[in-house]
Order: sequence, then structure tokens, then C-alpha cells
Amino acid sequence: MTENPDASRDQEAAEPRWLRGDDLAAWMSMARVLTLLLPALERRLERDAGLNWMEYHVLAKLSEQECHTMRMSGLADLASASLSRLSHVVKRLEGRGYVRRETDPCDGRYTNATLTCEGYEKLVASAPAHVEAVRSLIFDALEPGEAASLKSAFDRIFAAVEAADRVC
Repeated sequence: MTENPDASRDQEAAEPRWLRGDDLAAWMSMARVLTLLLPALERRLERDAGLNWMEYHVLAKLSEQECHTMRMSGLADLASASLSRLSHVVKRLEGRGYVRRETDPCDGRYTNATLTCEGYEKLVASAPAHVEAVRSLIFDALEPGEAASLKSAFDRIFAAVEAADRVC
């Protein structure tokens, strides 16, 4: 009896593409960084600025927008957060006077978040310590010239993740 080549190919296609060697070692290193980096940055933000990672991120994203204003739905996308999670974050920031929410004057179905003057001042005051934490935890660990390679690799990984998310 002869072996069916199509059945053999189907079985190979069903086999998981296991990580081995350098791929496995790289993934384990990346997983360790993913597990530790954001909590380390957040601890420093909380200590130095009294903000958590998402609060700082929301203030920063709003500071980059025209008139420091953005629709909540767009801000949720930029912050990689659900609209529900973002609403909780913005409510806390609003309670501290850093952000205000208003109905979008162009389309009343939407709500805009606006960075207040106090919020901008808080961001400006918080940024130096945060940037120092990023520099000390990430860039000081790299050799000269490695930042460009790291950016290139992360850009390709980001594109792959973003493309996969569009399919889901």
C-alpha cells in the first residue's frame, strides 16, 4: 500500500510550529521583559507622579492632540483600552481636575476628553522622571546603535500583532 502524500501534508500542517533554539530563547527573554517592564515603569510613575501607567498614557495621548481634545472612542483605541476601562480612567483623571469630558459639538452622539491646564501641568511635571525611568530601564542597557535595531524589530512585531487583531 502506498502512502497518501496529501494525508502526510495535512498531518504536517496540523503540527504546531514549536519554538526551538534561538526562537525559544528570544521568546523567553521577551516574555520576561513583558512581564516586568510595565509594572516597573508603573511603580516609578506612582512613586514619582501619583499616576498609574494608563493615566499617564491618557494624559500623554491627549497632549499630542489638537486642542488637547479627542473623542473617547479614538482615545480608547490609542490607549489600547476598552471604552469601559478608558471611562474609568478618565473619570479618575476628571476627579483630579486633569481631564474634562464634554459632548462632541460636531456630533452629540460622542463624548470628547480634553486635557485641562492642570492636567497638562501634571504631565509636564511628571515627564522628566518617567523619561529617566525609561532611559535607565531600557536604553542604558543597550549598546550604541542597538536602539535602531530594537525599534525596527518592535515595528515589525507591532505590525504583525495589529494585522492579527484586525482578523479576529
